[in-house]
Amino acid sequence: MREQGVFMTLSQQKAKILLVDDEYFNFEVLKHAMSERFELDYSNSGQSCLGQIVMEHPDLILLDVCMPGLDGYDTCRMIKNTPETKNIPVLLLTGLEAERDKQAGFDAGCDDYIIKPYSLPLLIEKISHYVGR
Repeated sequence: MREQGVFMTLSQQKAKILLVDDEYFNFEVLKHAMSERFELDYSNSGQSCLGQIVMEHPDLILLDVCMPGLDGYDTCRMIKNTPETKNIPVLLLTGLEAERDKQAGFDAGCDDYIIKPYSLPLLIEKISHYVGR
């Protein structure tokens, strides 16, 4: 892979992150803020992301909880119950702060639960931890 005229080894490639959120603006903000460090892709619903995850196998999934149709909890549960995708880290992003909501996320299989509004440095630190970069 070449980037800016420099050969990159496999270990230097950007981690591929999939943001699943019904608000495209959130993707634009994160892509602008994190594109130098991570490769971001987007899906606008829990249902539409499931096939995309199997095909593209991202390194990590940022998953909004409150979405129409298939919510983040059910989407996470489906990801974690699918053999091809169960080992992909899933970080739930939500404005739901109650302990029962957080527990529901972990019961669904999420690897981390991040409450909005979050700090960008904290989000980058958590992503880096899970993808090992």
